[in-house]
Amino acid sequence: MTETEFLKYVSSGAVIAAGSDAHQVMHRMSQDALRLTARINSSYQEPSKLRELMSELIGKPLDDRFGLFPPVYTDCGRNITIGRRTFINMGCTFQDWGGISIGDDCLIGHNCTICTVSHDKNPEARGNIVCHPVKIGDKVWVGANVTILPGVSIGDGAIIAAGAVVTRDVDAGTIVGGVPAKVINKI
Repeated sequence: MTETEFLKYVSSGAVIAAGSDAHQVMHRMSQDALRLTARINSSYQEPSKLRELMSELIGKPLDDRFGLFPPVYTDCGRNITIGRRTFINMGCTFQDWGGISIGDDCLIGHNCTICTVSHDKNPEARGNIVCHPVKIGDKVWVGANVTILPGVSIGDGAIIAAGAVVTRDVDAGTIVGGVPAKVINKI
């Protein structure tokens, strides 16, 4: 199974059975992501070099105004899309097997975790994996220490308050916070 075939497979919502060929591809791709994130995180890099390394990690170009303060962590990298003029602060973790799409002009706060992977509820099949994409619209501000769970979509202009755990979709122009995140206000 090629990387392209694998990404298409996980995008379909198919189960990745523990020990399967797809699971082995995940492990190989993870090694590439670990290698690149080690380069990003190991020493100071000029902003242009960080953009170059992040572009290599995600396999897509980033605009000249993309910003990143390392460290950053991912178990895949190839299933992340980042819009123009977006900034990612230090300590973020992107579990992107199911796909993470971040829009234009977004601010992603310190230590955010974006998850796209769930495991089987059945203890006998717990190693099986199901992926669900996370979509973050344009001009979204994600506060520090936020966790976004699989399958969540966040609408344009939303604000996610620091420390929130986002378990369901967030409408555009909405402020949410808490555990689990609930609507606090409209913008």
